[in-house]
Amino acid sequence: MLKKIYGGFKRRKNHYFKYKFPRLFAGSTRLSALYYFLFHPGFSREFKGVLAGKVQHLNITSSNGKNYFMLVRNTHRLEKGLLMQPRKPVFALDYIDETMNCFESIAIDQEANLEEGQLKWSKDVLKEYFSVVDSNQKIDSLKARFEKVLSLKTLQKEDEDQHFIPYERSRTEFSQIDYESFYKLCRQRRSVRWFQEKPVPRELIDKAILAAIEAPSACNRQPFSYRIFDKKDLVDQVSGFPMGTKGYAHSIQSFIVVVGNLEAYFDERDRHLIYIDASLANMALMFALETLGLGSCPINWPEIESREKLLGDFLSLKAWERPVMCIGVGYPDPEGKVAYSKKRDLTKIRSYNFDVH
Repeated sequence: MLKKIYGGFKRRKNHYFKYKFPRLFAGSTRLSALYYFLFHPGFSREFKGVLAGKVQHLNITSSNGKNYFMLVRNTHRLEKGLLMQPRKPVFALDYIDETMNCFESIAIDQEANLEEGQLKWSKDVLKEYFSVVDSNQKIDSLKARFEKVLSLKTLQKEDEDQHFIPYERSRTEFSQIDYESFYKLCRQRRSVRWFQEKPVPRELIDKAILAAIEAPSACNRQPFSYRIFDKKDLVDQVSGFPMGTKGYAHSIQSFIVVVGNLEAYFDERDRHLIYIDASLANMALMFALETLGLGSCPINWPEIESREKLLGDFLSLKAWERPVMCIGVGYPDPEGKVAYSKKRDLTKIRSYNFDVH
C-alpha cells in the first residue's frame, strides 16, 4: 500500500516538474533563471564553462598580456576600420593600447601561442594602421613603440613581398564552380553510417580541415579545434560516448570530436560563438570530405552530464572547453544505405521582410 502511494506521489511530482513548473516560471527572465537554479541543473556545465573561460581570458591578459584571442580579435577590428568607406581619419583609440601591448608581448616571447603567419598579419595590419591614421600624441607614442618592436628577430624573417592587409575584392582568385555544381555537391552529401574497412589517410583529413578553417569566424578567433582519432581501439572507445552511434559505431574509421574553447571570450555575450563558428567550419569540412571521396556523419552531442564527464575525462578537457559535436569519417560502403531525409520546402523555411509564410 505504501509503495503504491509513494509511486503515485512520485509520478505526480515528476508531472509537476516536467509540465507545470516550466509554465509557472517561463513568464520572465528572472523566474526562468530561478527555475534552473532551483529545479533543473541543465545549464550548470554551461555556466561553469562560460565563467571559467572568462576568468582564463582575464587571467592571461592581466598576468603577461600574451592573449592570443585578444590580439586576433583586435587585429580584425583594425582591418574593419581600415576597409571602411569612407575611412575615419582616427579610429580604434579605445583599444589600440591593448592591441599594441598584446602584440609586443607576443612578439617578444617566441614561445607564445601565435602562428608566425598570424603574427605577420597583426604586424602588417598595425603597420598599415599607423601609416594611414592621423597623428596625435597617443598615436605617435604607440607608433614609436611599434617601430621598435619591428627590429625584433621574430619579425625580421617575415616575407615582406606579401602584405596581409585588406585588399580589393577584385584581386580574389575566383573558383570555376558554378551554382549547379555546388548544389549537386550539397545533394550528394548525406550522412553516411556504413563505411568500408579501409583506413582514412591523414593527409585527406588535413586537406578537409584546411578548407574548414577558411570558414568565417567572429573576429577571426576560430575558437575550436579538431580532436581526431584513427586508431581502432580509440575509435571504438570514443565513438561509444555519443548516444546517436548505436548500431553503426563499429563501421566508423576515423572519429572527430569538435571542441569549442570559451577562453576566447571576455564576455558572456559571445558564449554561443563556439557553436556558430565551429558549425560554419564543420559544414565546409564535410563538403571537402565529399570532394576527396570520403563520407561523413555529423553526430549530435546533447548536454548530458554523465556523458559530458566521460568525454571530458577521455579528452582531458579544461573547464572552459566544451564538446560541440562529433563527426564519423570513412570511405562510404557503396552498398550501404543512407537516409532519404526529405528537406523542408523553400517556402516553409524562408520569408522576405515581414511576409508571412
